[in-house]
Amino acid sequence: MPSPRLLVIEGNSPKTMAEHKAVGGTIASQGYGDLLRELLPGAAVDVCYPGDVAAALPQGQALEGYDGIAITGSGLHVYNDGPEVTRQIDLVRAALSTGTPLFGSCWGLQVLTVAAGGQVRRNPKGREIGFGRGIRLTDAGRKHPMYVGKIEVFNAPTVHLDEVETVAPGTTILASNAVSAVQSAEIRTNGSVAWGVQYHPEYPLRELAAIVRRIGTGLIAEGFFGDETEVKAFSQELDTLDKDPACKRLSWRHGISTNVLDKKLRTSEVANWIEFQVLPTRAKRGRG
Repeated sequence: MPSPRLLVIEGNSPKTMAEHKAVGGTIASQGYGDLLRELLPGAAVDVCYPGDVAAALPQGQALEGYDGIAITGSGLHVYNDGPEVTRQIDLVRAALSTGTPLFGSCWGLQVLTVAAGGQVRRNPKGREIGFGRGIRLTDAGRKHPMYVGKIEVFNAPTVHLDEVETVAPGTTILASNAVSAVQSAEIRTNGSVAWGVQYHPEYPLRELAAIVRRIGTGLIAEGFFGDETEVKAFSQELDTLDKDPACKRLSWRHGISTNVLDKKLRTSEVANWIEFQVLPTRAKRGRG
């Protein structure tokens, strides 16, 4: 049997990717691809860049040839016009017609929602940054395979300014918190099943640190930090905790639990997607 094939859709524009790399971050699709290879050893992972208007995109049978498609976060806003946004919506809409399982993080959930007929807005409650607190599973979420092994109320790495305003037809909300009513969802449409989360199970703490450095000026303006010194101190502490998850001093200070610090627990949603969506669909298609 051929090796599993996965596709990662990079949500960012070339400009944001360059800025993120310049502050010591890892390109979102690279980090996602590394995690997928770790969770599914032997998998071949391709990446496409619809946020780059000059990049070629897979279509039709090329999309059907994948066993799973993951969508990264992004610094874009799905309600804005422009080809870097519309190309992504069109690509995800096409993917939703293939029967291939999809998983979206943050921007990924938002693009899936719009592609399936829902709406996204700027969150009137403002940005959620660092860690999504008190994310609570709904009744449907407690029974859902995405949350096998997950506690009922948890925190997760998070950075978003937008949220799902109107869910698409075929959506089941799986988790909520005080900031966003839709912290995760399953979308069933056109014979496809997509799982999406508003947070980032794929992010290690060092990626949150890099994002804070990259958008620090905006975070100061929004009142999260007093000045650049506070931005630097916060990002440095996240970097330290990433290298030493057992550092009680910093985990206590930032209220970060084992559910975030333990990589297996933090990434369980993605692992469960592979186990309960990617591999069973691959078997039904006679590929494994």
